[in-house]
Amino acid sequence: MKTYGIIMAGGAGTRFWPLSRKTTPKQLLNLSGNGLMINETIDRISTIIKKEDIFIVTNTKQADRMKELVEDDIRSGHILSEPAQRNTSACIGYAAIEIIKKYGDGVMCIFPSDHYIKDEERFHTVLLEAIEVAKQGEKLVTIGITPTFPSTGYGYIKFDKTQEGSIKDVETFVEKPNHETAIKYFKSGEFLWNSGMFVWKASTILENFKRFIPRVYNELMKISDALHTESEMDVIQEIYPNIPSISIDYSIMERSDDVVVLTGDFGWNDLGSWDMLGALYDTDENGNIIKGDQINLETTNCISYSDKRLIATIGIENTIIVETDDVVLVCNKEKAQDVKKIVDILKEKGKEEYL
Repeated sequence: MKTYGIIMAGGAGTRFWPLSRKTTPKQLLNLSGNGLMINETIDRISTIIKKEDIFIVTNTKQADRMKELVEDDIRSGHILSEPAQRNTSACIGYAAIEIIKKYGDGVMCIFPSDHYIKDEERFHTVLLEAIEVAKQGEKLVTIGITPTFPSTGYGYIKFDKTQEGSIKDVETFVEKPNHETAIKYFKSGEFLWNSGMFVWKASTILENFKRFIPRVYNELMKISDALHTESEMDVIQEIYPNIPSISIDYSIMERSDDVVVLTGDFGWNDLGSWDMLGALYDTDENGNIIKGDQINLETTNCISYSDKRLIATIGIENTIIVETDDVVLVCNKEKAQDVKKIVDILKEKGKEEYL
C-alpha cells in the first residue's frame, strides 16, 4: 500500500504576528535561516515519502504564493486550495477523498507545515513504525511528544502506562491545561504533548468521518462526486464553506476507541509563538535571543527580532521585541500566547493593512 504525505498549511500563524501575515504566514517564513518552514517540512518527510506523493492543503489566498515558493517536485495538482478555513477535519477529509479518487486507498501521514524537529533520523524511525501500524489494521495512529516542561500551550494525550512496547492505547485527549494541571501531567509520566501528527489509511479515516461526523462526511462526498469533472471548482466553492468547522482531535480522536500513540523523542517544537524561538537560536550570555542589527545594554532573557532597522535596548528583561517595515511589537514573554489578541483587534478595527 502506497504512503502519502499531507501537509496542513492553511493557518495564519497569528501568534507570530507581525512577521506572519495573511500572504506570508508562518509556514512561508524563513525563521531558521535555512529555508522556508514549508520546504523544511517537505525535505524532512521526503526521506520516507516521495515528493511526488506529497499533498499540501492551503487556503485560496495563499495557494498561488505556495505554488511559487514550494519545491518544484510537488505536483501542482497536489496543492489543494480551501476556499474557506473549516478547521482540520475538513482539511484532512479533503485530502483523503483526493487520494482515494486519484489513486485508490493509501496510508496518509498528516503533518503541520511549521514545526521544528532537531533529530530527523529518530523522527524517521518513529514515522516508519507508525506507517507499519496503520498498514496492518484500522488503527488511528498519532505521535506524542515526551514533555520537557509543564507547558500550558500544548494539548496533552493520556496513554495506558501499563502497556509494554512502543505502541500505547490512548485513554484520552486533553485540551491546553492551566499551569497547575500541566505540572501534574508533567510529573505523572502518563501524558504526552499532542504533536498534531497522525497516520492512518484514507479509507479508515473516512469511515470514522461517516461514523462520528456524518455532516462533514456528507458534504465531503458531494465534493468527491464532483472531483475531476468540469464542475469540480464550482462545487468546492459552493460546498466547502458549509462544512462544519471542527478539529480532528475533537471530532474523532477524542471519541474513537481505536487510537494508539507512539512516543516521539526527536527534539520537537511547534514554534507556536515568539517565546518558542529558542528552539532555533542559541541564547547569548545574558539569556537573550537576538536576530538582526542590535545594541543591547543590561538586557536579559529577551527575544529581539529586527527585520531591517536597528533595535537598541537598555535595562529590560523578559521582553519580546519584533520590528518589521510597518509594525513594532513589544510584549512580555509571559504574554506571548496573547499576540493573536492584537490580530483580533486589528480585524475588528478594519486595519487590514496590518494583517
